[in-house]
Amino acid sequence: MIRYRIALVRDEVVDAGPWDAHVRTSGDVATFMMPLLSDLDREVFWVLMLDARHYVCGVHLVSVGSLTTAVVHPREVFKALVASNAAAAILVHNHPSGDPTPSAEDRAVTQRLREAGDLLGIPVLDHIVLGESGRYRSFADDGILRTMTSRRVSTTTATSRTDSVGGNAE
Repeated sequence: MIRYRIALVRDEVVDAGPWDAHVRTSGDVATFMMPLLSDLDREVFWVLMLDARHYVCGVHLVSVGSLTTAVVHPREVFKALVASNAAAAILVHNHPSGDPTPSAEDRAVTQRLREAGDLLGIPVLDHIVLGESGRYRSFADDGILRTMTSRRVSTTTATSRTDSVGGNAE
């Protein structure tokens, strides 16, 4: 018999408030995810899995990182999306420094995940970076996703590198 040891680090009930699980705006996502990501001392990267009508069909914790970075690999992000039959994805992570301004690393990993999503037919609709006091930045709202060129990636490229988000100065 295989035995596993599970260590509970934090146990609490998270109240996301009034949430109908239908994503209409980046604010909806920020409101839903803020209780999960506030007051953390390290970067944490999540993916929201959406059905064809943009209702949340799952939430997946991709990576728990360090103070300034979280390792994110397309394989880990899209494994959960494919398994859940998601039609689209929204990326969410926090900046423990409190400043939600996207870093160069945040932009690079978003570009890479967007390309992988295009290849798999699971579009990345947004990447939201959460800061402190309810502040957040949305790549879609800021026009960053629109300016990213979508180019096809080979499966060799998509599985041979590991990127990280973060790069906060603090």
